[in-house]
Amino acid sequence: MKFSETLKLALAAIRAHKLRSALTLLGMIIGVTAVVVVVSMIQGFNTYVDEKIANIGSKAFSVYRFDFFNDFKNTDTLAAAQRRNTPLTLEEYDYIRTRAQVVDRLGAQAFPSRAEVKRGNITLQAVPVSGATANVAEIKNIEIADGRYFTDAENDAATRVCFLGSDIADKLFPSGGAINQEIYVRGIPYRVVGVAVEKGTVFGQPQDTYINVPLKTYARTFGPLINQRSLYFVGKAKSDDLFADAVEEARTLLRTRRRLPGSEKDNFAIITPDAITGARDRIFGPIFIVAIAVPGIALVVGGIVIMNIMLVSVTERTKEIGIRKAIGARRGDILKQFLVEAITLSAIGGAVGVLLAWIIGLVISNFFLPTRLSITAIIIAVTVSGGIGVLSGIFPAWKAARLDPIEALRAD
Repeated sequence: MKFSETLKLALAAIRAHKLRSALTLLGMIIGVTAVVVVVSMIQGFNTYVDEKIANIGSKAFSVYRFDFFNDFKNTDTLAAAQRRNTPLTLEEYDYIRTRAQVVDRLGAQAFPSRAEVKRGNITLQAVPVSGATANVAEIKNIEIADGRYFTDAENDAATRVCFLGSDIADKLFPSGGAINQEIYVRGIPYRVVGVAVEKGTVFGQPQDTYINVPLKTYARTFGPLINQRSLYFVGKAKSDDLFADAVEEARTLLRTRRRLPGSEKDNFAIITPDAITGARDRIFGPIFIVAIAVPGIALVVGGIVIMNIMLVSVTERTKEIGIRKAIGARRGDILKQFLVEAITLSAIGGAVGVLLAWIIGLVISNFFLPTRLSITAIIIAVTVSGGIGVLSGIFPAWKAARLDPIEALRAD
């Protein structure tokens, strides 16, 4: 029997029992939908972390006083790190920057302070204001919507200029035209030289509510670069191939500056994109495995339901099987008929599940976390559902193929 004829018989059997077929498909649809949605959310989350947090594309690294992944595990590790790790200084920044060969650019930035910001009758409270060297914009790939970032000359002269996040610019200048306008930070006038491109949010936290000023200007306005205003460095390698060498060079130079013996561990931390993604995998890896395994159970249940219904179908159609065998159908034809029917049920369930997952993914992306429905996930879902159809259809098809035609014709 040709495959096309077998497929027609399978579709006819499914159409003949629409309600039963729909209920049979329900388990498979739920399982495939759940698996694809979970995989899409995981892929979207990983991409989100890479792009928004790890900043993978820039291949930049950061040097901090503390290792946020290890020093903050508990109070003991934090206390030990506070005793061991000393704050970063501008002298260390200059030491690394002037001696580095593989590090292409090295910038310095201070953690932000909260300040009152005014323009005319508009007042914003607790705005994060941070200081930075001029090259930080290039290292961090800060996109500029209007104007420019401040320059090295403006930093050296401690000029009162500022660069605004898009949210601050929109609030202070609702009609636009922020460039070269004056705002007051802590009562001190600053001239706006640039506005950043909107970045949106990261896990619900706004990324456009900030003001950057030259580092030396920041120190004059807010005080010494210590404690909550402490420094951290950001660096970039000359090429992606030299990234690991650049990180090691920065580590070696800082250890040399601090005169650390070879046996003593670093009293600072260098954070790379790989470290961030590694921490993500350690924290969320087991969660992701469980998140995929649980809806996977629904797929298995869907396969069991299909097997049960196919066994019922074999029992109901015993006489039909006997007639087909009496007029020349072989065991292989009967086996193929019921196997194709089971696979068709699973494939339909898989296709409907993928469609529902795509719709759910759109809703999640619009209101919560971006999802990423990849072709790989679709292929895997449909393949798995088809494979389950094969496994769940083998026994009923084998049972149907082995029916004795005489006994089958006697069935009511």
